[in-house]
Amino acid sequence: MSTTQLFLLPDLGEGLPDAEIVEWHVAIGQKVRLDEPLVSMETAKAVVEVPAPCSGTLLRVAGKPGDVIATGAWLAEFEIDPSLPQRATGHDTGHGHGGGHAPAPATPSPAPPREDAGTVVGAMQASGEVRREAAVAIGGVKAVPAVRALAKKLGIDLARVAPSGADGVVTLADVKRAAERGEARLADAPAPATARATPEAPAAAMPPERAAPPAEAGFDTDAPIRGVRRNMVRSMAAAHAEVVPTTLMDDADLHAWAPGEDITVRLVRALVVASAAEPAMNAWLNAKEGTLRRHSRVDVGIAIDHPDGLFVATLRGAERMDAAAMRAGISRLRDGLKDRSLPPEALSGYTIMLSNFGKFAGKYATPVVVPPCVCIVAAGRLYHGVVPVLGGIETHRLMPLSLTFDHRAATGGEAARFLKAMIDDLQRAR
Repeated sequence: MSTTQLFLLPDLGEGLPDAEIVEWHVAIGQKVRLDEPLVSMETAKAVVEVPAPCSGTLLRVAGKPGDVIATGAWLAEFEIDPSLPQRATGHDTGHGHGGGHAPAPATPSPAPPREDAGTVVGAMQASGEVRREAAVAIGGVKAVPAVRALAKKLGIDLARVAPSGADGVVTLADVKRAAERGEARLADAPAPATARATPEAPAAAMPPERAAPPAEAGFDTDAPIRGVRRNMVRSMAAAHAEVVPTTLMDDADLHAWAPGEDITVRLVRALVVASAAEPAMNAWLNAKEGTLRRHSRVDVGIAIDHPDGLFVATLRGAERMDAAAMRAGISRLRDGLKDRSLPPEALSGYTIMLSNFGKFAGKYATPVVVPPCVCIVAAGRLYHGVVPVLGGIETHRLMPLSLTFDHRAATGGEAARFLKAMIDDLQRAR
């Protein structure tokens, strides 16, 4: 008689409905101990390492790398080994694999914090406690899940990468360096594009009209939408269905600015000033419950473009920051997104949103308000315009601003007063 247990995928943060399998760390038929790394899962916000909920033999799994598993669906089944450590509760039993048992989800409990020589990359919600996953050794290689995911994507053998992190941890920079040099590649990994052109058949020899992108580029195929982009589909659809958007547009005259002003910092400061002048925009609407929460704090959700999709990272407590602290906080968020090391809580909980799309192109926009927020401000590309002054005209540098607000939660007058307060602060010299 054997005891088996099904493990259901827990909520990996912020009520996300599913997660994608990145890599199994245990093979079917292999033994695993309680809390050892079982699988790396990618959500819309982070790569999370999920630990084994029990000690025993892995009997079957719900999918392979790349498959998407719904939160609450079964992820793996184990044959319990009573001679190894187990949790005190959470097991249902049955007779053998595939028997007529009615297994219940495992109930992971918090483990003592581990010493971390790497970077925290995610958090797993289990039994009301948040467990942070750090660099762990698998196959003799220490790396965080995000590094393992990148290595898999680039076809890099982590065992052959020289670690530069503390305590022998392989970092994202180590993996990228190996990929750029064409080193430590897996035997079945495709060669880098730069290495494919040979003297006998140079890439430029094919006429432009006949040239085709490499197969792995993903052109002309129906590829599944994964990770961040999958969440973007959901959140944008929900915003379109729920919000009643209205957009106001105007320009801020930056003629008084000194050279070298930090545009993003000035925008954040203007949001703080405007939120104090007109609190209606720095708010959350709960239409289902019929409540509106106006916030005393200003937690700015900054939209950041990323190859994996659009992220909104939270600069918390902006109302308490000076310019230097704002810049440090913004840089920390951007750096954290480059290597996907920001924890999920850094990508949620913002009270008002900011998009600085003008660094690329475009003057005005109708940015999307994501509930429960009430407002998003977007800054377009700076331009020079003719401005009337006393006795004539001058050419000044102007910043186009677009403010979209949920008209269910705020009036046009409140939105206009907020935008005016922003413009007034942006037009100050300092």
